[in-house]
Amino acid sequence: MNNKLQELQGRIMAQLEEAQTLDRLNEVRVQVLGKKGELTAMLKGMKDLSPEERPTFGQMVNEVRARIEEQLETAKKRLEEKELTARLSREVIDVTLPAKKERIGHLHPNRIAQEEVERIFIGMGYEVVEGPEIEYDRYNFELLNIPANHPAKDEQDTFYINKDIVLRTQTSPVQARIMEKGKLPIRIISPGRVFRSDEVDATHSPSFHQIEGLVIDENITFSDLKGTLAQFARDLFGEETKTKFRPHHFPFTEPSAEMDVSCFKCGGKGCRFCKGSGWIEILGCGMVHPHVLEMCGIDQERYTGFAFGLGLERIALLKYEIDDMRLLYENDDRFLRQF
Repeated sequence: MNNKLQELQGRIMAQLEEAQTLDRLNEVRVQVLGKKGELTAMLKGMKDLSPEERPTFGQMVNEVRARIEEQLETAKKRLEEKELTARLSREVIDVTLPAKKERIGHLHPNRIAQEEVERIFIGMGYEVVEGPEIEYDRYNFELLNIPANHPAKDEQDTFYINKDIVLRTQTSPVQARIMEKGKLPIRIISPGRVFRSDEVDATHSPSFHQIEGLVIDENITFSDLKGTLAQFARDLFGEETKTKFRPHHFPFTEPSAEMDVSCFKCGGKGCRFCKGSGWIEILGCGMVHPHVLEMCGIDQERYTGFAFGLGLERIALLKYEIDDMRLLYENDDRFLRQF
């Protein structure tokens, strides 16, 4: 047994000296000191020795174990230092290299345009009000003077959840909800996403954004509408901007008009941007139809009002000279970084 113990010590010491990795070192440790290791097996074999031999052999085994554990610790420190040196040589940091630039996100061009419009109208005393995108047919059509089978409904026919619930086609339902509450006077704008069954192209999308405005008070006239929108156009496109109103038809306003602004690129002389006309169509507007006031419980003899609506994407396209509306939704970072 003594010879085997000496032979084991010499062999294990040699293996520890030759070990080049921590994994190999651990293999040697398990080989000799593990539950099924060679030194453990020798300790279990002490039962075959005489009572007189056991104390002496036990002492020798403990001494060999201590030497092996000491050598294991020495080899471990040597290999750890070797690995650290190798890793430091691989992970050299060149402090003269320029640092990676932190990129900070910013608002989407749609949101930039929306906040600019909101600031203008808030400065005029308007309140920003939002409403649900999933709306009742009653608010989306009926209270806006568009009953069932009305021709105007075909132009806006959209995505129905059932016969009474629809994805809103405009943000006008927000105006109907506010009027129905009867808290007068009213001076609001209502931005939000709307849905229509349009084909996707450079100027159309089945989902887009609108900003609509509503004023209800005593003695409101078409002159108030024209003055408000003319000031809005100057604030948005520049002090030299002129406005032009053309008669039009909307079911929920009477009289109704479409408003053009003078081209802010050529000053009204005619260019590619305004297709040579000198004018750019910007929004629809009109005096709130008396029947709409009546359906919402407002005294049409005492109160009048005006409403207007504009496409947010159209504002963004004009402001930033974007040719294709689809660019606003493709999330192409090369495009969005320009704003």
